[in-house]
Amino acid sequence: MKKIILILGIIVTAFSSCSDYIEEDSRSAVPADETYKTASGFQLLVNTNYAWLKGIYGGAPWIFESGTDMYAEGRTPEPAGLSQYSQLVPSSSEIGPLYKSCYELIQSVNKTVYYSTVTEQNANVSVLVGEAKFLRASAYFLLVQNYGGVPIVNEHVTSPILSFTRNSAEEVYNQIIADLDEALANVGTDAYATSGKVNKRAVNDLLAKVYLTRGYETFGTAADFTKAASYADAAIAGQGLNIAFDQLFKPGNDLNAETIFSVQYDKNSTSTDPQNLGNNQFYYFSSYLGGSETKGGSPLRSYNLLPTGYALGLYEKGDKRWEATFMTEIYANYYDFFRVADKTNLKIKDFYEPKWFTPADRLAWETANESRKSTDFEYHPWGEYAAEYTLIKNFDYTTIPVKKFDDPDPTTPTSTGNVSTRDIILARLGETYLVAAEAYLKAGNPTTGLARLNEVRKRAGVANATAAQFNIDYILDERGRELLGEYKRWADLKRTGTLVARASAHNYKIEEANFVGVDGALKILRPIPQSALDLNQNKDFPQNPGY
Repeated sequence: MKKIILILGIIVTAFSSCSDYIEEDSRSAVPADETYKTASGFQLLVNTNYAWLKGIYGGAPWIFESGTDMYAEGRTPEPAGLSQYSQLVPSSSEIGPLYKSCYELIQSVNKTVYYSTVTEQNANVSVLVGEAKFLRASAYFLLVQNYGGVPIVNEHVTSPILSFTRNSAEEVYNQIIADLDEALANVGTDAYATSGKVNKRAVNDLLAKVYLTRGYETFGTAADFTKAASYADAAIAGQGLNIAFDQLFKPGNDLNAETIFSVQYDKNSTSTDPQNLGNNQFYYFSSYLGGSETKGGSPLRSYNLLPTGYALGLYEKGDKRWEATFMTEIYANYYDFFRVADKTNLKIKDFYEPKWFTPADRLAWETANESRKSTDFEYHPWGEYAAEYTLIKNFDYTTIPVKKFDDPDPTTPTSTGNVSTRDIILARLGETYLVAAEAYLKAGNPTTGLARLNEVRKRAGVANATAAQFNIDYILDERGRELLGEYKRWADLKRTGTLVARASAHNYKIEEANFVGVDGALKILRPIPQSALDLNQNKDFPQNPGY
């Protein structure tokens, strides 16, 4: 199963609020109930669970990355509630989609669990249910991190439910772990790169993240960190970080040996409706580059979620992740970077000077590349291409582009929209090493934790961190270098209790006062969407602090 394809002819699902669940629209001659009772039909039902991930991750990544220390808006505004907090309220339109999409996935899994008891029985049924419960746990994990306690709804719903009770965050974590324990016992062990399915490694990886995050909660214990370290090591399974960093995100290499889990796309399967079936990941993290109207066809960019000066300054000389993450040299034809093997004679349009350049380094670079400069060449000195620099200058190409998500083989011309069919990698081995590092540190074993972190630095080509440096702030810096743009940052800061301090220190749009909400409570959790509260007939459903 290389790619998961949503079979529209079998099922169409709709979820408009916490009280509207799955409605079936059978467009074949065979009723859905009858179809799902066959082995092939049940497999299709499981496939729809994977497909719901596209609704969670395929659009704008505001809720995952906006309003952090790593990214700030430039010429194009971001949703103000998520990017600046002071305007974040329960009716903010940008906080509802994640809530809705997660419950869509949960209800799809609930249907799968129901039909698993009545479908044609074989040895594969328990495996498929394990995969589905991993996905349900993933959805609940996103919900509890963002909103705190939420309703646990694990029944197959066939008629509207109009009243919900809010479970505690501790109860939600217990539900997540129960699902993952069952998944771990049942899913297969085939390599993800060949099967594309949830396997035991993916479950171990998610269990590590769940226990690590729960350990920081008021109801968490030291044992959570110990378990997180153990599950992280089980996911690592002795595998070294042997793939060069610039190959991890090389187009066409998304399913490499270090990818643990991802949202998978296929160009052929999205061709019928690329605007809705593709994803938007490559569209962010850069200034506007001119789009299709520019000679040479630069990719269309949003000009928001721009790397901050703090994010750019995390890299030191020799760190291989710098040039693997950012397009430091832009050619007259942007995509020539990917399409032309010998770049010796390509004309350079823009160059972004790294932090460590001295005046002598600049002179040496300009001298060596004089003949390669295009007629409109621009040299961008250090300090003049971060997000905050757009207050001074906000022309096209002002800020440095993130290239790791670029798609040089887009489904549609750039003029038709921000569409990519590259996979969105949600879990990979480099991050698992950093999860282990943090878990061991919090569990009171910094020596082992430092060793895990230094494996990541070794691959990057930089010196080992020292015991004196090794703390949560250093881990967050390393995660920033390793995982830039990978849908992790808000959760990282929220988990470690550093959101207010780091966002206000490094994001030019944010001050500490932005987080202060109703009754002086801080806006750490996102608000329960007002639409969900309005449609819930149980009015004894508390809102989060600060709203």
